[in-house]
Amino acid sequence: MNLTPLALSALGLLAERPMHPYEMYQLLLERHEDWMVKVRPGSLYHSVERLQEAKLVKATGTARAGNRPERTTYAITAAGREALTTRISELLRKPVREYPHFPFAIGEAHNLPAEQVISDLTSYADALDDDIAEIDELLKVVESQGIPEVYWLGGHYIRSTTVAQRDWIRTCISRIESKDLIWQPHLG
Repeated sequence: MNLTPLALSALGLLAERPMHPYEMYQLLLERHEDWMVKVRPGSLYHSVERLQEAKLVKATGTARAGNRPERTTYAITAAGREALTTRISELLRKPVREYPHFPFAIGEAHNLPAEQVISDLTSYADALDDDIAEIDELLKVVESQGIPEVYWLGGHYIRSTTVAQRDWIRTCISRIESKDLIWQPHLG
């Protein structure tokens, strides 16, 4: 089974303790892991179903609280623990080639006038500044809640890479403005 980041998150939570998918969803949001994993309730429930079909998790019971619908509690299996640790180790050991949109766009930006690229990149860098401020606030919150830092290494990583991206973009803007980076050399 191909373990998506959301499936890995579910296994990671179940490695902590048995729980139902709605509790997993709440914890992912509470821990602000939606910065690292796209979290939607329906997708999470589907991931847990797929994990159960693959025998990586098992249902341990159902309960109903008040008028709420029945909730099935799941626990990670030995095979689930093995799949979790194996996949995390793979991801830590070797980069995964991803295809984000920004590198493609910057690679084709020479098709736009320099002034437009400067304006667009300035907007992008400003948005990254907003993201950095939001990440800083989230990190303060989790630190104030006493959540051990080891659970937030991903947040620190995202902050560092976002700062590096923002700094690279601001340098690129400066190079275009100063004409250190010759823009549209094919038109010259």
